[in-house]
Amino acid sequence: MGFERNYQVKILSKQLNLQKLSFSTLNNKSKLNPWFISGFVDGEGSFFTTIYKNNNYKKSWYLKINFAIGLGKNDLSLLLQIQEFFGGIGSIIINQNQNMVIYSVGKIEDLTNIIIPFFEKYLLLTQKAADFILFKQILELMKNKEHLSIEGLQKIINIKASMNSGLSDVLKSNFKKIIPVERPLILTENITDPNWLAGFVCGEGKFEVRISQSKSVKIGYYVILRFRIYQHERNIKLMELLVKYLGGGKLEKQTNQKVVNLLINKISDITNIIIPFFEVHPLNGVKQLDFLDWCKIANLMNKGSHLTIEGLDLIRKIKSNINKGRK
Repeated sequence: MGFERNYQVKILSKQLNLQKLSFSTLNNKSKLNPWFISGFVDGEGSFFTTIYKNNNYKKSWYLKINFAIGLGKNDLSLLLQIQEFFGGIGSIIINQNQNMVIYSVGKIEDLTNIIIPFFEKYLLLTQKAADFILFKQILELMKNKEHLSIEGLQKIINIKASMNSGLSDVLKSNFKKIIPVERPLILTENITDPNWLAGFVCGEGKFEVRISQSKSVKIGYYVILRFRIYQHERNIKLMELLVKYLGGGKLEKQTNQKVVNLLINKISDITNIIIPFFEVHPLNGVKQLDFLDWCKIANLMNKGSHLTIEGLDLIRKIKSNINKGRK
């Protein structure tokens, strides 16, 4: 659901059938709004450090620091736009086996001069901002070459223990004096810019269409549109803020998982709030195509077409392309 899946692509060297792409230009020609990128990274980005044993390395431990975004292959063009926005730094890797594309920036100078200043100006609003703060601390240690000593490596491991999903069992078994640093608590009080929300929804939002049988409807089926945003429960305060910001919807807590989702399913709210908002502050990539198809169905429903066999068949056809159905 976004808050965990990003961390499944951390060790790029273990991926198979990779094709590396690069950008020749260093000019920022991207039309993406910077707040859109901040929101999108809040949903889909990762700031992480990889530490693993390497017997060929004189200190026996190898450390790699990365900013990365992993998406489905259909969103390659969006990652290319993001890479272009950042002036062509980093690389894009295509993983054929997992049907994924990953944009990754790992050079110390690129992280220091471009990535860090960007997110210091266009702030992350979820608890991922805490990972960013800790990421900066590790970067400073690496710039000072402290990672080349056991003492410095221990400092980095103590920071890493409070980031993302924590430490691997290998690191826990090899470093006995781990004292995790205090993880910052992010207290977001307002949505900085509407384009942040567009980017966040592009990463974490979902436009759903449900068709179910019903004896109370003449044609035997009814149609429901749903707009959702899923998040880990640690971001519940931000989700409450989003309900107020949008002026509609409710929060649902999943009892079997640490997940909370914002749900809007009233056709009036969809027509008067959600659709106008994303028409003014557009999404990008495949999610924009899902939104446009979703709008077609909303328009049919407002006309009453979902109450006819012909209209229902058309809705089914449009629905087949939304989300996972899109080729």
